[in-house]
Amino acid sequence: MKIPTIRGIIDRRILINYTVDPAIVANIVPKPFRPKVYKGKAIVGICLIRLHDIRPKWVPGFLGISSENGAHRIAVEWDEQGETKEGVYIPRRDTSLRLNALVGGRIFPGKHYLAKFNVKESDGNYHVDFMSSDQTSISIDAKETKLFNQHSIFNTLENVSDFFEKGSVGYSPNHNTFEGLKLNAFTWKVSPLEVLNVQSSFFEDESIFPKGSVQFDNALLMTKIEHEWHSVADKYK
Repeated sequence: MKIPTIRGIIDRRILINYTVDPAIVANIVPKPFRPKVYKGKAIVGICLIRLHDIRPKWVPGFLGISSENGAHRIAVEWDEQGETKEGVYIPRRDTSLRLNALVGGRIFPGKHYLAKFNVKESDGNYHVDFMSSDQTSISIDAKETKLFNQHSIFNTLENVSDFFEKGSVGYSPNHNTFEGLKLNAFTWKVSPLEVLNVQSSFFEDESIFPKGSVQFDNALLMTKIEHEWHSVADKYK
């Protein structure tokens, strides 16, 4: 799906990241994608992102729109013209913006589910929860910290930052295609979050992920990031 370049501001982006056995993820990820494996583990997660001033690049910022959005993500690789590419496969997207839900998959890449978001932020503390139109739900409580999780498979904040910066291309399923979108962040800066509570009906669905197979690994925060979204060529199922 070809869309014009979209510009805006990532007001707040929270990434909650988990590790899973790659064999489990391989049963979820469709071809041509395969799990991207890091130290023997597949990496999956949740992205909770608030976007401001979103509009076509040529439209003034004051005419842009804002929304809360959630995405379930799986780090993947695929082969393209003899090279290994990397990014994320996004099995579902949720949004507070009715427009996105109405035109997702027709104007914006990927089907979007309309969801009711509840967000509270103060003094470095974050609460985000939502319930979607099909009863998919997420709830997180986290707070800013200077210390990256010492138990993370990534060992350092720099390692995990590099991993996700390279995965800037996302593909979402829609009918007989996987629609692609590339995030071009003008600056890339992440900071660690300490997670106090996290729940995801998707990752807790034992028909998809056997009990105990999804392990929390780390959480990251990005704020006030100018960016653009660029179309990339769709892939066909």
